[in-house]
Amino acid sequence: MKIRRIIPEDRNKVYGLFRKGFPGSNIELNVLQKLHRNNRSLHEWACIHTNKKIAYIAFSNAYNGNEVCGLHLAYFIVRPDFQGRGIGSELLSFALRQKEIQASTLYVLGDEQFYKKFGFELCLSPGCQFTRKGKQFLSLRNTPEEHFTVSYEPEY
Repeated sequence: MKIRRIIPEDRNKVYGLFRKGFPGSNIELNVLQKLHRNNRSLHEWACIHTNKKIAYIAFSNAYNGNEVCGLHLAYFIVRPDFQGRGIGSELLSFALRQKEIQASTLYVLGDEQFYKKFGFELCLSPGCQFTRKGKQFLSLRNTPEEHFTVSYEPEY
């Protein structure tokens, strides 16, 4: 298995991974396709095993008003038949070591227990417009100076 940056020629295989990972729903796939179509800044990598994309991770900009305030872990998916093997943990660890990711405050909406293993902490400030019951908003390298609500690219 190897991990590499996604290039435009890889996108159709990533879209196929989304179809397997989110069967019966195109919501996540449609947003990702819009982000790509609109040339939004994404930091994205995939795990490849026997020439197949088996996992994908992408970070997009997070905003305080019109100012970029960090990155948001936008997508993180492991093909269902490869889950439970540590592939997601390996991919996230790899992404967190990348220069452009290390230089930013990171935000994620997800499983508190999982993300705490990677240094994320509950984020009380800033807030998140997408926080729902049962979902946790966490951050890494967050030094809030003011209270605001993190916003995201308009495609979300």
